[in-house]
Amino acid sequence: MLEKLFKLKQHNTDVKTEITAGLTTFMTMAYILAVNPSVLSSAGMDSTAVLLATCIASFIGTLSIGLMANLPFALSAGMGLNAYFAYTVVGVYGYSWQTALLAVFIEGVVFIVLSLTKIREAVFNCIPLALKKAVSVGIGLFICFIGLQNAGLAVDSATLVTLVDFKESFHTTGICALLAVIGLLAMAILYIKKVPGSILIGIFGTWMLGILCELTGIYTPDPAAGHYSLIPSFQMTDFSKLGETFGQCFHVEFDKVGVFNFIVVIFSFLFVDLFDTIGTLIGVSAKADMLDEDGRLEGIRPALMSDAVATTAGAVLGTSTVSTFVESAAGVGAGGRTGLTACTTGVLFLLSMFLAPVFTAIPAFATAPALILVGFLMFSTVTEIKLDETSYTTAIPAYLCVAAMPLFYSISEGIAIGIISFVVINVFCGKAKKVNPLMYVLALLFILKYIFL
Repeated sequence: MLEKLFKLKQHNTDVKTEITAGLTTFMTMAYILAVNPSVLSSAGMDSTAVLLATCIASFIGTLSIGLMANLPFALSAGMGLNAYFAYTVVGVYGYSWQTALLAVFIEGVVFIVLSLTKIREAVFNCIPLALKKAVSVGIGLFICFIGLQNAGLAVDSATLVTLVDFKESFHTTGICALLAVIGLLAMAILYIKKVPGSILIGIFGTWMLGILCELTGIYTPDPAAGHYSLIPSFQMTDFSKLGETFGQCFHVEFDKVGVFNFIVVIFSFLFVDLFDTIGTLIGVSAKADMLDEDGRLEGIRPALMSDAVATTAGAVLGTSTVSTFVESAAGVGAGGRTGLTACTTGVLFLLSMFLAPVFTAIPAFATAPALILVGFLMFSTVTEIKLDETSYTTAIPAYLCVAAMPLFYSISEGIAIGIISFVVINVFCGKAKKVNPLMYVLALLFILKYIFL
């Protein structure tokens, strides 16, 4: 049955590999179950309700992409989008969180329409293959940077970022950063030796080392400073809390909502989600060698539809925009190639509602090595980008795309700069005919975005 549904042999994989990959993806994404409630609760939402909404929306989106598109990708409440929701839309603009949820709901409906009309698919297909490869490389650096931060290795400084001082606060920040380094080296060794499930083993192994350090007093929990116990607690979740956010996107006092500003908010969600999702699909697909010779992804339309449906459902349930996660690359790196990987991840999200404290106890320093290692695996795509003089009109935009993602901390900004520079450079170098007409539209929209949003 699984072979018929997911075509495992055709994709050179098996059930064990796919399930392991799904577990790996989930473990690298499990932090969202702790982070998203924390972020959205700052907007006045109940954290338990947000947790439940996040689990269900992630299940809906991830199961959809697995069954409809047969792709090994996972969806959940997007990082960055949740911060924009809480700190900008609610915090700066002063909208209620119910109004912000309405904006997310409308965004999801618009995406459903765009997916049905092939517009999102056309956007995906019009981007040159070299830029698609660059997106994969850029995401590799981006998630590596995220991993370094989650590990506590990269910290703020006068030079914007620097290496953490291991000796300072050794029993909290220092030991966590050190464990991340140990976990990364162990994970890399296991991966090089082709040990099955090496990334997953590395995550659990690093977590177990952390628990051992806590039991022996080397690691000291300090909740006030954000360093919590690494030992999971076993308690059930209060499911009745979901009622505090469910359907609240339809309870909005429209007379208090400025129409123009509200439209701006919707378009902001649209821009970020559209290109973060496309960027992630491009990057992870390129690494998994799922793109055809023209750089197209089979199953792109149902994949985009899954994202749109999950976003709409998530808004009704009570969470911010649902998007395809770059951490899907961890599952791909572990061998995931079909929708069985996604379905495994989706089921784990649903099950996590019952024992959420167990999953949220997985510390960031344990999943950070996986992000750093997968970052390397995605970065290796750089060798497939032609960098000789005859390819400069494509290579330079690709380079700018790669550099922008980690430095501007945004996948969508990297794509924007890559597209704008590609159009401008090719036009002024007399190669306007090689530019897809839709690329001109995208470049103009990005320029307008920087002017008005």
